[in-house]
Amino acid sequence: MLPFLALATVLCAAAASKLPLGGHVSYTRQAAALTSSFKWTSTGPLIGPKSDSRKLAGIKDPSIVEINGTYHVFASTAQASGYNLVYLNFTDFHNADAATFYYLDQSPIGTGYRAAPQVFYFAPQKLWYLVYQTGNAAYSTNKDIANPAGWTAPKTFYPSQPSIITQNIGSGYWVDMWVICDAANCHLFSSDDNGHLYRSQTTLANFPSGFTSASTVIALSDKNKNNVFEASCVYTLPGDKPSYLLLVEAIGSSGTRYFRSWTAASIAGPWTGLADSEASPFAGASNVAFSGTPWTESISHGEMVRSLTDQTMTIDPCHLRFLYQGMNPSASGTYNALPWRLGLMIQTNSAC
Repeated sequence: MLPFLALATVLCAAAASKLPLGGHVSYTRQAAALTSSFKWTSTGPLIGPKSDSRKLAGIKDPSIVEINGTYHVFASTAQASGYNLVYLNFTDFHNADAATFYYLDQSPIGTGYRAAPQVFYFAPQKLWYLVYQTGNAAYSTNKDIANPAGWTAPKTFYPSQPSIITQNIGSGYWVDMWVICDAANCHLFSSDDNGHLYRSQTTLANFPSGFTSASTVIALSDKNKNNVFEASCVYTLPGDKPSYLLLVEAIGSSGTRYFRSWTAASIAGPWTGLADSEASPFAGASNVAFSGTPWTESISHGEMVRSLTDQTMTIDPCHLRFLYQGMNPSASGTYNALPWRLGLMIQTNSAC
């Protein structure tokens, strides 16, 4: 069993949801329940590569939902030769590392470059969507999230890279696609590792079609590419008038990763900084506590644990839990071969 801190606290905050698949819950809490600064406590590494013929270097980029007490996790598998996807499920974080790995290159998703998954239930179609990057923004669908063989072959949201991304990407990479929908529209966010966060839009009725080059705009940008780097997440904060939380991974002054945050009254923005600096981040080395010596100095690509699984990406601001990737600070090597592992952190200064 891998070491962890205050897992009992995490589990108390994570009482098993009794929602049906894709079920909706109406929270009475307002977006004001978010604090303006954040403090977290983290487990040690909970999920890492198996000792099998895959010889993986890292497990990265998790997306996680909780359904009736079972956690469903999708992640990137990483090694020097490239990336693909893996699925696992478990009912207890104590036993997460013992969960069986289902390598999704054995499903119709197939072999080749697939990375950075996001999973959600698209209620209008009664289908699960898995969104990921292939060099384009791709997706597969499934009627049963627990059936790893049930995913369809990849399709893409765009015929090619939108022109505004081509014009601004420089020496970066088009990565980390993220879908969120409101009552009328679905929005697709992506990053370029060059200081730009992009957003495209289509109608709820037309999804997954309708994302075009013409509909793609820059949602957020910074002249310092490290300040708006990659791994964006956008969530709905419940209330009489829903608002939205944006997270973006940044690279700090020492090269370690941390998350910045913003809020907005609309998914289209404009975005107002919340905890958006290295000194006062949403999550980073300065505000995440560990038991003993921290196992990681980077708080990198991750996702909120969601018990509301639908396309609105609604979270409970009173019980924030975040599954993220970190690694041994002494690790070195080429990026694809770094030993990323997954850990869980929970907010300890909720305003609720």
